[in-house]
Amino acid sequence: MKKRFARIGAIVCLAGALAACTPTYRNHGYMPLQEDLQNLVVGVDTRDTVNDVIGPPSSAGMLDRGDYYYVRSRVKEVGMYRPEVIERQVLAISFAPNDTIANIETFSLADGNIVPLTRRVTDSSVVGNGFLRQILGNFGNIDPGTFF
Repeated sequence: MKKRFARIGAIVCLAGALAACTPTYRNHGYMPLQEDLQNLVVGVDTRDTVNDVIGPPSSAGMLDRGDYYYVRSRVKEVGMYRPEVIERQVLAISFAPNDTIANIETFSLADGNIVPLTRRVTDSSVVGNGFLRQILGNFGNIDPGTFF
């Protein structure tokens, strides 16, 4: 009887371990259909037409009347490993000053470059200084006026 429970427990643990290693996929964002994009005419259609035909963008340019960007990503997750972006599509629709479509471009993950969004570097004044040098270096910096 105990062997049977041990065997069932081992099978359940093995099935759980195998299930944890199964990749899962997540989809993020929205990419308009190619058929809908073919209905847009460069130089003729306006920003309002784009909103009606393919919908509002997931993100827009920095300015109030900036370009439209539609982004879709597919992410693969396997167990405890870091998620990996396996597919990314970006549709960029730029507009002319008269608010008509100037250009429609499509990019993929292969076209992308890694861009650091923030970069903060702080110089440390204690690099190369040992513990005693840091302690002894503070003796000259004491202000007696702060004690009174």
